[in-house]
Amino acid sequence: MSSILDRFAVTDRVAVVTGASSGLGVAFARALAEAGADVVLGARRADRLTDTAKLVADAGRRALTVATDVARQPDCQALVDAAMAEFGRVDILVNNAGIGTAVPATRETVEQFTQVIDVNLNGCYWMAQACGRVMQPGSSIINISSILGLTTAGLPQAAYAASKAGLIGLTRDLAQQWTGRKGIRVNALAPGFFASEMTDQYVPGYLDQQMLRVPMGRAGDPRELAAAVVFLASEAGGYITGQTLAVDGGMTIT
Repeated sequence: MSSILDRFAVTDRVAVVTGASSGLGVAFARALAEAGADVVLGARRADRLTDTAKLVADAGRRALTVATDVARQPDCQALVDAAMAEFGRVDILVNNAGIGTAVPATRETVEQFTQVIDVNLNGCYWMAQACGRVMQPGSSIINISSILGLTTAGLPQAAYAASKAGLIGLTRDLAQQWTGRKGIRVNALAPGFFASEMTDQYVPGYLDQQMLRVPMGRAGDPRELAAAVVFLASEAGGYITGQTLAVDGGMTIT
């Protein structure tokens, strides 16, 4: 009989991680490799995927890098096709690629709003669609939403908030379509504040102000969020689907 810790392993599974060239995507790829998965890495900045691939290899697993702009549906299909050609299967998808803006609603352009929706929401759908066609029962999709899909945080982020709230709705719908019929679980994470390229762009003092709303009083460590990804990807999360888990230090309860 296996131990409870065995349920958190994803040994010999194949995971696809988008936005894997920096920040949280790197943490997700590394954690999944440490838990036993081979990892297919997608990002627009393909040259930066080499460092992530090395982390996967250092964990004893295989990595495949593919230049991918998730806003382009053919790129999403090509990423999944490359994964199938190399590994013959896709078991886990982490829809992590995303961009953000902080533009007042009366000044936001059509191009600015559309770009965020195309990457953060449409891109997740194209990736899920491509993976859903080849995934076998027992597979798992994890959409990286945000607490800004659930609350506000003092910045003008209409496009970003709309995209992340839409992703929560997409998660529910894909779960009800695919869990019973295909055996594919679909869940979302709603991260609070974690160190990333996006948080590097905050104005001085903003993050300190937001920490006053966080009962734990600090920003999150990327490895804490990566652990939640592994949980939802593994058999440990095997009875969870259609849910959004806030990993936010308690911000959404204040």
